[in-house]
Order: sequence, then C-alpha cells, then structure tokens
Amino acid sequence: MKTLTQSILRASGLGCASLVLCAATAWVQAQAQTQPQVPPSAQDLELAWPTKPLRFVVPYPPGGPLDTMARLLAEKARPMLGQAIIVENRPGAGGNIGADQVARAKPDGYTLVMGAVATHAINPWLFASIPYDSVRDFAPVSLVASVPNVLVLNKDFADRNSIQSLQDLIAYAKKNPGKLNYGSGGSGSAGHLAGEFLKARTGIDVMHVPYQGASPAQLALLSGQSDFMFDNLAAAAALIGDDKVRALAVTTSTRSALLPDVPTVQESGINPFDIGTWFGVFTTAGTPDAVVQKLHQAYQAALLDPVVLERLKIMGSSAPVLTSAQFADLVRTERDKYQEIVRMSGAQVN
Repeated sequence: MKTLTQSILRASGLGCASLVLCAATAWVQAQAQTQPQVPPSAQDLELAWPTKPLRFVVPYPPGGPLDTMARLLAEKARPMLGQAIIVENRPGAGGNIGADQVARAKPDGYTLVMGAVATHAINPWLFASIPYDSVRDFAPVSLVASVPNVLVLNKDFADRNSIQSLQDLIAYAKKNPGKLNYGSGGSGSAGHLAGEFLKARTGIDVMHVPYQGASPAQLALLSGQSDFMFDNLAAAAALIGDDKVRALAVTTSTRSALLPDVPTVQESGINPFDIGTWFGVFTTAGTPDAVVQKLHQAYQAALLDPVVLERLKIMGSSAPVLTSAQFADLVRTERDKYQEIVRMSGAQVN
C-alpha cells in the first residue's frame, strides 16, 4: 500500500511539473504575440545587401560589345558583392524593351541594365514614344566605356580621288553635290546622326543609306556600295590597321589612343562636333543610395581588373572615372545634346 501511494504521488508531481511547464510556455508565446514586432531597419537591410543573385539586363542581342562587356564585368564584380550576377539579353526596339524592364523593376538594386547612349540619350527623341523616362526612371551606377566613332572612307574611292583628309572629302562633296553616299547601321544610329550632323555643319549634299546593322554597313563600305561611314572605333580598328579603309577623323573632342595620328573632326575645322558611343550600368530609380554606392564600388573595382582594362583598351575606350552623380549629369547633358541632333537629322521611328 505504501509503495502504491508513493507511485501515485510521484506521478502526480510529474504531472504538476508538466502543467507548470506548459503554462509557462503558453504565457511566453502569448507575450511574444502581444509585443510589437520590430522590423529590421533600412540601414540594417542595406548593410546586408545583397542577399540573393542580381539580374543584369543587356537590351541588345548576344555577342555584341555591350553583351561581352556585361558578362566580363558580372564575373569580376561578383567577389565584391558576394552574389552571382546573371546576364539576360532582352533585345528589341532599339534597346527600349530591355531598358523598360529595369525601369519597372522593384527599386532594390537587384535588377540592372547595361544602358547606352541610344537607350538613354538618343531614343527619347528618335522614337515617337517610349515606355520609360531615361532620367526619371533610372539610378545611374557607373560609366563603363566611352568609345569614339571614326569617319572611314572606301580605300579605292579615296585613292582615285586623292582624298587624304576630312577637308579633302568636304571639298570633293561640294564639287559633286548629291554624288556621294554614306552608310550606317540604321536610321537613328550614332553613325547616321554623325553623318547628318556633318551635313548640317558643312552644308554638303550627301545621301544616307541605312543598313540592318553595323556589320552590313561595313561590308557595303568595303565593297564600294557606299563611299564613307561613321563606324564604331572598336569595329573599324582592324580594317584601318589592315589598310582596307582610310580613317579621316574621330568624332569625339579628343584624339583616340588607338589612332593618335588621326585628327578629330573639330581639329579638322568643324567645331563643335563631339559624338561618341558610351554605355554604363543603371539600376531602378528609388533604389536606396547605400545600395547604389555598393554597386558603384563593385563595378569600379571590376573596371580596374587587368583583363577588363585590356578589353577596354582594345575597344579604344577613354572613359573617365565618374561618381554616380557625375554619371547622372553626363546622361542629362547627352540627352539634351541629342535632342537637337535628332531634330536636325529628321530621323524618326514610330
């Protein structure tokens, strides 16, 4: 009987202990539910950023200079950010489709675009309407490259007519109005706008022939279907080096290190004249400044990588190091400049 009583008491004691433990647990849970939950501060989130892979949109087809550089920079910036950067090509409408995807993205820095002079300075005036505002809808991160165009002449045409300089070409065009034509990668391309600007600044009468891209335009120049073109220096450098075309002038305000003996258009007596091709990294407007600065630091570090520097040298890039704010100023200045150039050219895409 004594043993049975002791067993009952022990069981009763354990039961009481369990009841007490359960009650205490329930009280703690109830208190936790009634206490206000303090979310992490914006500063804490920004310090931890990024916590997932980034998406880097290239608004042009694979294989081009912007795509190649985007992939190289994604590889080099990854160690700084501690996350993968996934490059996606979203071409179409002169770059507008890919740019718009980033303009509409959540402003958290996880979506980037390799924007260019076309998407951010030319297209706002070239297209009857575009779905984004190139200043209001983006946060500039880092300028990547600034590459001059170069006026190149068909070699046989140059030799037949003893054209050695831009002044020679202008003199020939004035003596032969309507006889010359120049090719470009399409209506509204940088090459087209440079040609129309040259016409406006000199009064020459030459015909524009648009092609479906820079490569077909280059082939037309080599075959003699067109007489001259304003080509991207990175694409034209090999042809110039092989003496297949004659370089007369570069379109930027300073000479190119790749062509130190070739004068600028301005040095040839046409001033002002400053038209180049630039591109850089943007994210969505409204992204916290701390996140934009993290991105800026990562991409600036990537741009100093020896492999990247060599690629930029091959392209003929002479991009200055700009802060995010300075890059934003450049975009606004370029947008204002191309408004007048596009108007002067008469180019329009509906």
